[in-house]
Amino acid sequence: MANTPMIGDMAGRGRDFRPLYKALGGLVICLFLLINVFPFFWVLITSFKPGEEIYGATTAFRVIALNPTVTNYTTVLLKGILRSVLNSFIVSGVTTLYVVAVASMSAYLIARCAFRGKTLLMGLILGISMFPQMIIVGPIFNLFFQLKALNSYWVTLAYSTITLPAAVWIMVAHFKRIPISVEEAARIDGCSQWGTLWRVIFPMAAPGVFTTAIMTFIAAWNEYLLTSTLNGEKAYHTVPVAINALRTQFSILWGETTAATILVVLPTLAIVLLFQKQIVSGITSGAVKE
Repeated sequence: MANTPMIGDMAGRGRDFRPLYKALGGLVICLFLLINVFPFFWVLITSFKPGEEIYGATTAFRVIALNPTVTNYTTVLLKGILRSVLNSFIVSGVTTLYVVAVASMSAYLIARCAFRGKTLLMGLILGISMFPQMIIVGPIFNLFFQLKALNSYWVTLAYSTITLPAAVWIMVAHFKRIPISVEEAARIDGCSQWGTLWRVIFPMAAPGVFTTAIMTFIAAWNEYLLTSTLNGEKAYHTVPVAINALRTQFSILWGETTAATILVVLPTLAIVLLFQKQIVSGITSGAVKE
């Protein structure tokens, strides 16, 4: 009986399933990446295909084109896609600057000042961000028509309806994370309230400010409905509107559309890749209140 293994020892010698779990986890991640990356990959290879191969029954699903061409890129460049890229940079840049400025001051007051209805105000801001754009585009159009601001870069003011609420929420979380003792020390040293905000609090909340700026820029860059409604003239079209115009009466010019998509996605892709650490840091640093 002494040599008989104990039941407890036999139970403790179970198989280690950790390698299997890791393998399954890696498989799930690879599958997820494949599902997300494949559309971008297909857009890229389609942009180098001539029209007859895009619509051909035997060539439409080929990964490598039989006759690769850059005609789609030259065509969209001749159609003025770079002008639309410039418009997007102007609109997105201006929107980012004023939204970050307004959101910073608003979020600072909400985070630091005690007043009645603060929770209601935050709920109202969040509720405004949930409004469907189709509900607000009509009143905004009437306002811009009365102000004679159609077909201009004043569309940046309308962009605040989709960017400002989220910016305020992000900034509030970051301002709450900064200890109040830092402000008290700055005021003891003779710093005014404005000086405390711009010289002390604002630099300490830099990760949140940076994240807000990037997310605002990308949201403004991808905006379609407001620009297409308020700016009917081609000279003020941004890239989403310009890409949507790459069609005829009966068909979509898929070669030109994919080529334009590659050209206009490069700026935002470069921004995300260059500043991905700052974006992740800004998002996570506001998640915990210290």
